[in-house]
Amino acid sequence: MSTGFPLWVIVTDYALGVVMWTLIGRTAMTFFLPENSTFFFMRAFVRTTEPLLKIWKPITPQFLVPPLVPLYVAWFFYMARFYLMPYLLGYSVMGMLSFPLEGEIAAAIYALFNQPK
Repeated sequence: MSTGFPLWVIVTDYALGVVMWTLIGRTAMTFFLPENSTFFFMRAFVRTTEPLLKIWKPITPQFLVPPLVPLYVAWFFYMARFYLMPYLLGYSVMGMLSFPLEGEIAAAIYALFNQPK
């Protein structure tokens, strides 16, 4: 990792990022499959995100359509990654952390497709 951030920052951001993307994945899957589907990935998304949705239930508005609740919870993880993490690290500009998880993935994809021929 060449991001220059302390290890605890990278680990925290990766954990928050994985949770955020898992919640987004569950939302996307519910557009195509019911929550009680026997498809492996849908069961995995539901099983891993259900405890989080239960924790966030007290602050989840009741008017939200149920398939969008995971997206609502994912928004909090996005906000923590974009605003809280840079603030805790002492940056004066929000968004300064620039999502190391996605940056590493983008760099890997770039390196994969831009190899010399």
